[in-house]
Amino acid sequence: MPKRKAAPEQSERSAAREEVLLETGAKNDDERFDRVFRPGTLDEFVGQEQHKQNLRVFVEAARRRGEPLDHVLLCGPPGLGKTTLAHILAKEMGTHISITSGPAVEHKGVLTGMLTRLERADVLFIDEIHRLSAPVEEALYPAVEDFRIDVMMGDGAYAESLTLDVKPFTLVGATTRTGLLTKPLQERFGVTLRLDFYPPADLERIILRSAKLLGVPCDVDGARSLASRSRGTPRVANRLLRRTRDFAEVEGEGRITQAIVELCCDRVGVDTAGLDEMDRRLLGVVIDHYDGGPVGVETIAAALAEPRDTVEDVYEPYLLQQGFLGRTPRGRVATRKAFEHLGKEMRPAAQQGKLF
Repeated sequence: MPKRKAAPEQSERSAAREEVLLETGAKNDDERFDRVFRPGTLDEFVGQEQHKQNLRVFVEAARRRGEPLDHVLLCGPPGLGKTTLAHILAKEMGTHISITSGPAVEHKGVLTGMLTRLERADVLFIDEIHRLSAPVEEALYPAVEDFRIDVMMGDGAYAESLTLDVKPFTLVGATTRTGLLTKPLQERFGVTLRLDFYPPADLERIILRSAKLLGVPCDVDGARSLASRSRGTPRVANRLLRRTRDFAEVEGEGRITQAIVELCCDRVGVDTAGLDEMDRRLLGVVIDHYDGGPVGVETIAAALAEPRDTVEDVYEPYLLQQGFLGRTPRGRVATRKAFEHLGKEMRPAAQQGKLF
């Protein structure tokens, strides 16, 4: 049977989604630049000060006892530095890191292979750990508690369980969906850190550091303007910086200034609040189609032709955190701030039962 071709409008939507600068999830070219921008130590890591102070204590205590670091769970939206922190923890402990993701650990055999290759105090980093399958997750429990793993050998009546010892290690899990983690798995982490969106001052420092690593001059005003549009996310800040560098080299004099930042952001559709076209479309659906809400997330997703998970994981967190959108038992509502930002007038019906 011939393979169906994607409808033109679907292809256009997919292409547009790949080009979204403000998407907090990792894109194809981010990994290459992440290696350039990634700090190597806690001292170089900018932001999340309370978590950094605590991690310094935990790392030093583990070193003094000659033990592996306790298992660490890193929670929060994409792009805030969970993978970076995992690399830093391994470096601070003077050990190696093995990296995988929940969907990649397809069965217990894959997990067994990874665990048996670890040396003492090594770090096993599992991104999207909430997506581990139930059998793999259950096999992980004895590994993180007692540093052993049970393997079934043979089939049927000849099957027998073989216990393999693994060297004491540190599991670092990362998740954007804490609510999808099972309680038994959460309880096996000794340290749980929730990463928050970064304030503009921290993003400004990150942008100036990244600009220096890229070898492009950047004014403080230019960095501050970029920081205000970066959705509180270092990954977005670095992505915008790279695009602004292009405009600085072609449309300017090779220096990132506030004027160049404004030119770049106007051309790529990023406004002064850090909202892009999809954010404005989402708010427009709630305001124009449903008088500001409340409206269910499934309805919003259908109107945007996006999966529900994309709406909840990619677009909503920043809009909620910045007060453009609110959640109620009946659905999402646009706040007064959203109406004012889009230049919309609130109708009397839209002022009842809203979050302001």
